[in-house]
Amino acid sequence: MISLVGKNSRGFTLVELIMVLLLISISMAVVIPNINKGLQDREVRSSALSLAAVARDLRSRALFDGVPQQLVVNVPQNSYVIARTQQVHLPQDVKFASVTGGEAVDHDVKRFYFFPNGSNMGGEIVLADSDKAISYLVRLEPLTGRIEVSRGNQS
Repeated sequence: MISLVGKNSRGFTLVELIMVLLLISISMAVVIPNINKGLQDREVRSSALSLAAVARDLRSRALFDGVPQQLVVNVPQNSYVIARTQQVHLPQDVKFASVTGGEAVDHDVKRFYFFPNGSNMGGEIVLADSDKAISYLVRLEPLTGRIEVSRGNQS
């Protein structure tokens, strides 16, 4: 017997409905953690790129004005101060993982100078998420004054 399209009153079985719901729940279990990890990565990356942009701006100001500029990184407060005027706090889920180089001002506070000849004091600033699963490295090259951002650990 041939039934016409739309004339079949059979519908879906309970097993078919359960299978569809099972497939949807499995795909959600895979997708949701990856979305969260992507959002965390974007936050850490954005913070590292912003810090690098500030460092490049300070280098440019030092070159243009002929006056050394400074960037002060305060690890306990999770912030940095730009040219003694503007304090920037990192987002809540982003932390300073390590700060090397520069001049020690206080315990866990470092000062980086940018000089009129284009050089800087040099150092590395690592930003990471709160679990330290995602990190980005901001490297200040002392002689050339170059500022680089690179991805830290791959997980």
